[in-house]
Amino acid sequence: MAQLYFYYSAMNAGKSTSLLQSSYNYRERGMNTLVLTAAIDNRYGVGKVASRIGLETEASIFSSETNLVNLVVDAMESQDIHCVLVDESQFLSKVQVKQLTHVVDNMNIPVLCYGLRTDFQGELFLGSNYLLAWADKLVELKTICHCGRKANMVVRLDGDGKVMKEGEQVAIGGNENYESVCRTHFREFMWDK
Repeated sequence: MAQLYFYYSAMNAGKSTSLLQSSYNYRERGMNTLVLTAAIDNRYGVGKVASRIGLETEASIFSSETNLVNLVVDAMESQDIHCVLVDESQFLSKVQVKQLTHVVDNMNIPVLCYGLRTDFQGELFLGSNYLLAWADKLVELKTICHCGRKANMVVRLDGDGKVMKEGEQVAIGGNENYESVCRTHFREFMWDK
């Protein structure tokens, strides 16, 4: 029986690496995967999932208007799909998370979503909100703060490396723009001043 999984964490916990490993495991067994990533995230090129350790794969892209059920159905015209893997799943809409539950429940295809839980202000992303509510399995991937504690929050940095308290929820970037921190340091940076 297929299930909907949500693997979540702060940045730099290995979400994309884990996705790539899962896809490889399926393919090694002769099964086909459909890897999806958000069109908005073009850090490594459009239609690519890449990890900081050098692994990468081609991916189909989704935007906020993409019907994910139709995307899976279209992919199945050329080959059976045994698993759908979604990178940057925090950018999914509520409707798209519902569509993924349809893929799991009605098409019996496991869906593994990987994404951030919260933004740089500690607020849930829309996709993450509904994945936390509707996923069958929730798995936290862990990384550490500079102090050695578990990092479960992210802060955004400006060009001078100073923590930003305001701004748009989405600003694509990597280590130059974001730092994963524990809640204690997040509070110091964002709330306690």
